Amino acid sequence: MREGMKYAPRTWRPVLYSFRWPRESAKASWMERFFQFAIGVPVSTFDLLLALLGLALALLLIVAIAAVRAGQMRRQDAADAAERQAELSDRLAALMQSQSELTGRMRGMGDYLGARHSDLARVVTERLDAVGARVSRGLEDQSRSANESLAKLNERLAVIDAAQARLTGLTEEVIGLKDILSNKQARGAFGQGRMEAIIRDALPACAYEFQPTLSNRCRPDCVIRLPGDDRGLVVDAKFPLESFTAMREAANEAAKNQAATQVRADVGKHIRDIAERYFLPGETQDLAILFVPSESLYADLAEHFEDVIQKAHRSRIIIVSPSLLVMAMQVMQAIVRDARVREQAHEIQIETRRLVEDVGRLRERVGKLGTHFRQAQDDVTAIGVSVEKIGKRSDRIDQMDFTAPDAVQGGADGRFAGPFTEAEQS
Repeated sequence: MREGMKYAPRTWRPVLYSFRWPRESAKASWMERFFQFAIGVPVSTFDLLLALLGLALALLLIVAIAAVRAGQMRRQDAADAAERQAELSDRLAALMQSQSELTGRMRGMGDYLGARHSDLARVVTERLDAVGARVSRGLEDQSRSANESLAKLNERLAVIDAAQARLTGLTEEVIGLKDILSNKQARGAFGQGRMEAIIRDALPACAYEFQPTLSNRCRPDCVIRLPGDDRGLVVDAKFPLESFTAMREAANEAAKNQAATQVRADVGKHIRDIAERYFLPGETQDLAILFVPSESLYADLAEHFEDVIQKAHRSRIIIVSPSLLVMAMQVMQAIVRDARVREQAHEIQIETRRLVEDVGRLRERVGKLGTHFRQAQDDVTAIGVSVEKIGKRSDRIDQMDFTAPDAVQGGADGRFAGPFTEAEQS
């Protein structure tokens, strides 16, 4: 019908009858005009109703399908929910069982921990008691050691006080020594005293002489006479000290250089004086000893004044410190001892010969004593044999039976007819 209407000539219009109210007819005509204008085709109200009815059926079909699918989905969801509920119930049952097992384990663990806690408390108490006892003993030991340390400290303090008192005395002695060394005459006496003490300790009294007078009216501090040589070895103890003191107390380099120059001049003059005064041909040896009474002075001299040492050597004068003088005296002591041994060699030979004779007599007497010992040994052996025979006879006498009548019957010669042989009876 629409196709007929579509292809109908424009001069013909179909007549449509409607049984609607005039207002509804106006609305329907308006809708027809709207759809005609929208799709370009004239549409009747019946067609619209059919279209709406189809659309409603389609919507109902869609809703039915959606409802069916929703039901299926609800049933699937219900099945899934039931399955999940069953699984959840199983899991909850397993969880409850695990919880019950865990509760049992926790109860057992609690009991075990309670027992362990009591054991731990007991062990800790014992350990604390032991630690307390050890700490008490340690404190007692520390207290005792502290008391002992304090006692030793008091003793050491007493020793320190005594040492301090001695140090005070030593300080006073050092001050006195400084006063002595500041005085030239006292310094000379000090050097003379040290030199004499060293020589007296090392050499016999016949080997040295202090303050002798030489043929030129000079008096050296000491002359040592060695064996085999009538000439004496001169020892001088008057060492110049003023310039050394000035050099040590110098405030600047110029004063120190000036003092060093003065040291060279003073020592060189003293060396020349010794060579001029104490070298006497036929009376003194051509070698002399210059004694320096301090090791520090000798060290300064050897370190800073090597030219002065060489000049003294060229002048045949040996500069010595106390330690070097001791070594020289030990060498001289060996020389004196060797000379005495050579002088008394014939007496040593005589005494050795007498000693050999005594040894020979001792050997002879030891031999005689050995002979006497051998004779005594033989006598002791014979005595042992006799004692053994006496013992045997005593045993035989003990074994005799004196109750038998024939045991005491004698022979024709008056001897007993006992168990003895003729040799034993004799």
